[in-house]
Amino acid sequence: MKKRNRSFVSLLIAFSFVVLAVTGILAFALPFSLQIVGLHALMGFVFIGIIVLHVVNNYHHLSRYMKTRVLWVTVVITVGLTGLFLWQPKPIRNILTLSQNLGPAMDRFEVQNDGLIYDYRPSPNYKMTLNLRAGETFDEQAAPHVAIWLENASFYHIKTLREPDDSIAGRAALPYWDFKRRGWESAKQEMETEGLDLELPPEVDGVSGATQNSSFDPADYILPADPDNPMPYRLLIEIDQPNDNQPSLVYSVEIDNSTPQAFQLLDLVGFPKQEANDADGKEVWALYFVDDQFSSALELIDSGLLTIDR
Repeated sequence: MKKRNRSFVSLLIAFSFVVLAVTGILAFALPFSLQIVGLHALMGFVFIGIIVLHVVNNYHHLSRYMKTRVLWVTVVITVGLTGLFLWQPKPIRNILTLSQNLGPAMDRFEVQNDGLIYDYRPSPNYKMTLNLRAGETFDEQAAPHVAIWLENASFYHIKTLREPDDSIAGRAALPYWDFKRRGWESAKQEMETEGLDLELPPEVDGVSGATQNSSFDPADYILPADPDNPMPYRLLIEIDQPNDNQPSLVYSVEIDNSTPQAFQLLDLVGFPKQEANDADGKEVWALYFVDDQFSSALELIDSGLLTIDR
């Protein structure tokens, strides 16, 4: 019976390790995914419990290792690697830059009675905080749908920082962000299928013309490899209060690391409206100036402040 228990625990360790290894590789190679990172973290807790069972089943064998030099060698190696990875010298940072998981070391979104707060920290030396101060019609109990994303200077979507909690209702309530996101995903899939360079600017929406800034890697904007030649970009927010029978509103702020500013206020840029499809039959959305159909929606946010600690 005891031998069977040992076999059972050993197999659990083996299969759990496979899950941890695969999710760890995926978390490094792919953009940030809450499902993958969550699975990796939760399986880690399960793995700890299984290891405890393994120690209990094999205590007498393992106790022998405690009396050998091997124990101290492994302790020194483990502590050394841990310290090295926490210190992150340049060679380690160079390896980490290969990861497609830009973020976030800290990615926090909170709804409070005085508004909304979003923190984004893609590196220890860069922290972005977005503080939306509540207006008179803000209701913490019926929190609005909110999407936060980045665009380059050519108005192409490059990264969604925050999706609405209710994905189905949120996408319907935030059509401008959803249009931008769908356009980028479609263009990315098409270019990957054809084996094209993702640095080339696809026709995501109706914007046309030459561009000086066409990269679709968010790291090129937030954490540029050449700090002396950064590219400007925009942070946008689309927000909608459920059941107010008013369109969503879009706020925006321009960010230029060549002339860094610690504090910037967001501007209301309009509300989205779908227009006739273009000549190629592609969906087109545009932003229009706020008109008299808006009332309580304008009181949802008193002000929006973006703080960047570089």
